[in-house]
Amino acid sequence: MLQGDFRMIDVLSGWRRLLRLTFSGQSEGVPQWELDLAKGDDGGFFGPSSATWAVHGGMSPIVAGIRALLIQALHPGALAGVYEFSRFREDPLGRLAGTIRWIFTVTYGDTAAAKGGSDYVRRLHERVQGTYQRADGAVLPYSANDPELLAWVHMAFAESFLTAHQVWGGGIPGGADAYVREWSAAAELMQVPEPPRSEAQLRAAMDSLLDEGVLCGGPRVEEVVRFIRRPPLHPALLPGYRVLFEGAVATIDPRYRRLLGLEPAHVGPLRLPAVGAAKAVLAAIGVVLQKQGPSELSARARRRRLGLDG
Repeated sequence: MLQGDFRMIDVLSGWRRLLRLTFSGQSEGVPQWELDLAKGDDGGFFGPSSATWAVHGGMSPIVAGIRALLIQALHPGALAGVYEFSRFREDPLGRLAGTIRWIFTVTYGDTAAAKGGSDYVRRLHERVQGTYQRADGAVLPYSANDPELLAWVHMAFAESFLTAHQVWGGGIPGGADAYVREWSAAAELMQVPEPPRSEAQLRAAMDSLLDEGVLCGGPRVEEVVRFIRRPPLHPALLPGYRVLFEGAVATIDPRYRRLLGLEPAHVGPLRLPAVGAAKAVLAAIGVVLQKQGPSELSARARRRRLGLDG
């Protein structure tokens, strides 16, 4: 092996440690909770041929996460809980790791793990309550476990992950409707009543809140957008992150972008190819990380042990 090959391996190893630290909270080894997904007594809510595994696998969820955080901030009730109770300023990576843990536990764990993880999140939500100001100036009480707020968070998440996969991912078994229908199980675990079960229902439900004036911008939204645009990541990750951020912005409906105070990246009148640039960054991340993540590998091991897959 040539000296240059060793240097390339060192560079890739360094990038891999940084990315693992960003996504899981630890730079070396696999988090125990991901290894524990190999345990359990059933196949879980989803399997290898599911639309959910297709959408949540690969690299597109990285952009989807950025996109979902932006859109979720448009509901003043949901934003109030994050703004007043979340430690996103002091420990953004910790909050990110916690969100990823819930998503992957529901996606790849057995049904007991998925239910237990969701119950844990709901218990954390119990202390998150207060008041928020609606777009029309009315002051209303909120709780993070309010069905309306949980429904908005779910819809913003599902729409972002679906859109990101449609732009940067591959096919979806059963199509977009299958993903929305399947992932409604996650909403039900969080006690969201009657979540959307098709792409059309999902987008219509979100647009209805926009049309009714429930969603809005404002100083708090602007602060959160600034934070998401420039999070305290390792300097080596920032150039790629900025490309992914612009890719996320480029795929947001212009009506939502206006409330966020964002516009697609451009130089003068020329719009930059943010989607293509994000695709290149995601491909580079895919080279550094495993094609199948530890959560999926643990789920596959559990399913083989149970005789569910060949």
